[in-house]
Amino acid sequence: MTDKTNPLLEEYRTPRETVPFDKCRNEHYIPAVDEGIRRWENEVEAIANSPQDAAFENTVVAFERSGSLLKTVSSVFFGVLGAESNDEMMDIAQDISAKLSDCRNNIYLNARLFARIKAVYDCRASLNLTTEDSRLLQDTFDTFADNGAGLVPEEQAHFRRLSADLNRLMLAFDRNALKDKNRYELHITDEKSLAGLPENIREAAAMEAKERNRTGWVFTLSEPSYRPFIKYADSRPLREQIYRARMNVGNCNDETDNRNIIRQIVNIRTEMARMLGYENHAAYTLKDRMIKTPGQVYDLLYRLLEAYRPVAINEYNAIRGFAEGMEKQKIDIMPWDWSYYSEKLKDIRFGVNDEMTRPYFELERATREIFGLATRLYGITFVKNGQIPVYHPEVEAYEVFDADGRYLAVLYTDFFPRRGKQSGAWMNSLRPQYRDGEGVDHRPHVFIVMNFARPTATRPSLLTCDEMRTFMHEFGHALHGILSDVTYESLSGTNVVQDFVELPSQIMENWMEEESFLDLVAEHYLTREKIPSTLVRSLIQSSRFNAGYMCCRQVGFGLLDMAWHTLSAPFDGSVAEFEAQAQAKAAVLPAVSGTLFSSDFGHIFSGGYAAGYYGYKWAEALEADAFSVFKSAGIFDREAAASFRKNILSKGSAESAEALYRRFRGHDPTIDALLIRDGIKK
Repeated sequence: MTDKTNPLLEEYRTPRETVPFDKCRNEHYIPAVDEGIRRWENEVEAIANSPQDAAFENTVVAFERSGSLLKTVSSVFFGVLGAESNDEMMDIAQDISAKLSDCRNNIYLNARLFARIKAVYDCRASLNLTTEDSRLLQDTFDTFADNGAGLVPEEQAHFRRLSADLNRLMLAFDRNALKDKNRYELHITDEKSLAGLPENIREAAAMEAKERNRTGWVFTLSEPSYRPFIKYADSRPLREQIYRARMNVGNCNDETDNRNIIRQIVNIRTEMARMLGYENHAAYTLKDRMIKTPGQVYDLLYRLLEAYRPVAINEYNAIRGFAEGMEKQKIDIMPWDWSYYSEKLKDIRFGVNDEMTRPYFELERATREIFGLATRLYGITFVKNGQIPVYHPEVEAYEVFDADGRYLAVLYTDFFPRRGKQSGAWMNSLRPQYRDGEGVDHRPHVFIVMNFARPTATRPSLLTCDEMRTFMHEFGHALHGILSDVTYESLSGTNVVQDFVELPSQIMENWMEEESFLDLVAEHYLTREKIPSTLVRSLIQSSRFNAGYMCCRQVGFGLLDMAWHTLSAPFDGSVAEFEAQAQAKAAVLPAVSGTLFSSDFGHIFSGGYAAGYYGYKWAEALEADAFSVFKSAGIFDREAAASFRKNILSKGSAESAEALYRRFRGHDPTIDALLIRDGIKK
């Protein structure tokens, strides 16, 4: 295949130089990656062999700007892989991952290149660098050191093998989980078994059955199918059945089983960390974050448990008492009961439930008003452009403009579940923002992916409040990418330390608890009436319902993550027993034998959150404190928004997270604002 026949290797003659998805085929990816690798390795050799003395511009900046083709092609491929995958794409991913691992090792273990970078680093005090330049130098040096550049050749060879094995295993973990989820279905032919389920959920299940050439109704493990079933279905045996299926993804003693992969992943991470001089993977990965040691992470998690667990126990007792009153018998609330009875108790206490609010959150209007919130805060606007190629017909592309009309970014939205799509929701970047050597500002292309309920024959896509928060959350990540204004690509947008990256996303969720915003966004999809003020107040009052349980659940995930990544010796034991012990202190609901969460914990085993899941709770503390600025000034206050944009959203990692937060907020973060917001502390 020549360059002329591969759209990924040609100049993009598309609006805003967007990816020509309409021309891309699976067979284009591997040749494009091969060419990207060839070019990057040639560029690196030129830097490493330069006859000039090593300097910041000719070594560090030159390396930063190398490999542009490979970065672009990799971002495109892995972006599409998560949202639109199949067996062929998974096979290609294995091949590409092996090539990328080998390429990165070739570069980061290049002794001549590292010697030049180290020479610049060693004289950094005399270079009079800007803050952003200093950040780039430090990050570049650390990246090489963290990838084994300082090891002796024999150790480097072993480190290289471990790195390749780790990449292969992480891909296999994702592939197994996706296959396992996709093969499950709960097929119902007896309408009595649908008791309790709202009509729109039944209609969606009937549509799913029809697409599978079945009669009746089909429920799957996708979020828009699984969550409503576990929340509304009156049939306790069926709730248990689908729960056990969901909690056994990757744990089925067959070709999709992830337990041995977990052992291999954690053992490789432990060995690599110890080779670099760290006790465990957590110590290795935390050193550059806001919370810098495993001990500090555990301190945060245990402080949260101390504050929230008594509240969670009271919540559990309240749910159990309510259930026993409803069923007229003693009952142990199991995990498949929690959402069901919680929703009913919330309805009684606050006069609100998802099915009452769902008609007011039509996806099309929600999209318009969430974009409108960004216009109110930051002056930016979103214009749909149907000429921009997309990777699936359901994806939509928008051009983003600043208040002065200046082009800012391209945003892609991908809202609905598909068989080739990973579960959950995420934001990613196809092209980050950066300035080139001539000072030209290259603007970002970002996308947000969700798994919302599809429209049916009689209804548009209608969102629950939780789904609205998910939308707001991922849109916050998108704003972090869209509003980036830095020089270097590796420091732009969401390329920040992991326990800071969730601040821009989680702060957006706060507007879902503000009456003036809900009054804008919530309109009945049939009558076009505004959401009643009584319902808005009920929504706000119920927003912290079961806050103790939700915190303990998140802390449990954080403890599990830390347990896996503070191992200092090889692990060959029972994954289930290890998991149970790690989460025991945070457990609120009874344990269920024969189930496992780790085998589908993609955040830490195939994503980027290893030893970092605590960051969600830490970010909650940050955003609770940060949002108090908006609460004080007004939730649409342009001055507060301008400060957040200038000091947080636009800066990427051009300065330390601590410095950026302190400049915006005026003080160091604490968990006090979170405790007060959740009613834990007065």
